[in-house]
Amino acid sequence: MKKIVVIGSSGAGKSTFAKKLALVLDIPLYHLDQMNWRSGWQEVSKEEQKQMQLEVLKKDAWIIDGNYGGTLEVRLKEADTVVFLDFHRVICISRALRRVLRYRNQVRPDMAEGCPERFDLEFMKYIWNFPETKTPHILKRLQELPLEKRVFHFRKPHELDKFLLELEKRKSSN
Repeated sequence: MKKIVVIGSSGAGKSTFAKKLALVLDIPLYHLDQMNWRSGWQEVSKEEQKQMQLEVLKKDAWIIDGNYGGTLEVRLKEADTVVFLDFHRVICISRALRRVLRYRNQVRPDMAEGCPERFDLEFMKYIWNFPETKTPHILKRLQELPLEKRVFHFRKPHELDKFLLELEKRKSSN
């Protein structure tokens, strides 16, 4: 596991999990939200997003968290491991709301500078609808990946802690 993609609904905990995974594996972490936004919530062009990601993908090891479907294909192609956080919409909505309360008018550590956290009803609808609008496509795409790619599909948050604990045990025994 040296090139890892972490995907899932907003609010699933991709960035939190990716930070912990990066510490356990000692691999650099890249948050797509930091690459794809500029101050004032100005979106980076699709071409620039792709170029920044291609630069990261050239490296020997990386963890990239975030969905951004327009560039998912290239990340999946280069990854050796994919982690899909497929949690119930209520979990994702509640975590997103807690995040809004915690970081309201502040910039999250995994977000681009100048993009303070805010409540957005359309974004909450996006999270609510994720299981119908995005998950089927993600699952189909993951099933199409070559067998040599490792895919971890987590449906419950406690499974992540167990997974990280197993990785820590393996690392300390080596």
